[in-house]
Amino acid sequence: MRHTRSEEAKSPMLRNRARQVTPLTARPMKVFTIGFTKTSAESFFNRLQKAGVKRVIDVRLNNVSQLAGFAKKDDLRYFLKAIGGIAYTHEPMLAPTQEMLDAYKKDGGDWADYERRFLALIAERRIEDIVQRTAVDGACLLCSEDKPAQCHRRLVVEYLQRKWGDIEVAHL
Repeated sequence: MRHTRSEEAKSPMLRNRARQVTPLTARPMKVFTIGFTKTSAESFFNRLQKAGVKRVIDVRLNNVSQLAGFAKKDDLRYFLKAIGGIAYTHEPMLAPTQEMLDAYKKDGGDWADYERRFLALIAERRIEDIVQRTAVDGACLLCSEDKPAQCHRRLVVEYLQRKWGDIEVAHL
């Protein structure tokens, strides 16, 4: 599934397919990941601030009906800006499809199968060619899972790390 150029133009994270070239002497990008379940709002926002996160990239497919009230799209955007001066963007191109989510979460699917299918999806989407490197540097990928081990945010950042080769990852 690919987005059209008009859809790409709507997102600050997406760009035309032209590759951005990073000089060989450039420092590695720092990319963070975080989940919001099993944590308090205080701990969540403190971890982001302490890490020096510039932008939260919400990689959830559904970002309005989560259990933690502070993590709903509009509330999260407000709190990030008000508490830490942190920008917010929602990027569904970095999310699984509803079908994948349902097969894994609702139907008790196998993690290995979900991981394989999701990696194939982001490869098909060619996220490495459409995500702006500058938007990811200093950013934090957000999803609901409290730990990154079985969360697609880890898969996204590791995929980009393999494709771009210059990403330092920190899971908050």
